[in-house]
Amino acid sequence: MIDFPDLHDEAPEAPVSFHFEDVQFELPDEQRLSDWLQAVAETEGKAFIEVQYIFCSDEKLREMNVEYLDHDYYTDVITFPYSDDAVHGDVFISYDRVLDNAQQLQVPFEQELCRVLVHGVLHLSGYADKTEAEEKVMRGKEDFYLKRLFG
Repeated sequence: MIDFPDLHDEAPEAPVSFHFEDVQFELPDEQRLSDWLQAVAETEGKAFIEVQYIFCSDEKLREMNVEYLDHDYYTDVITFPYSDDAVHGDVFISYDRVLDNAQQLQVPFEQELCRVLVHGVLHLSGYADKTEAEEKVMRGKEDFYLKRLFG
């Protein structure tokens, strides 16, 4: 596992928290999202400790992608796991990428946002998406959990 910096200053206030680095937007029903994300981990058989979601700009996430993963390109999400056995970590999300992806895929912003949120929990649950086969499994899991959320 890559040694990512632990960005925690103190004990968590809630198991799921949402923070805004250099972007601002209205999140829909944070408690419902939190409950859903914890249920995903439970369904995957993982203990849920804490996940901090940090929303930022394309440029901020690209800088982090270069610094921590040595990837010089834009991405929608970067996950920093702090445990191999439980869902515990930080998930950085590019607001710009989510907005652009939603427009390109012609889906509501909220749906694409939720896809990226659950993508982070799935990474923290041990799923990878580096190969085509892994990506297919990840996408199937995302679709499954999105259907549970949106009906």
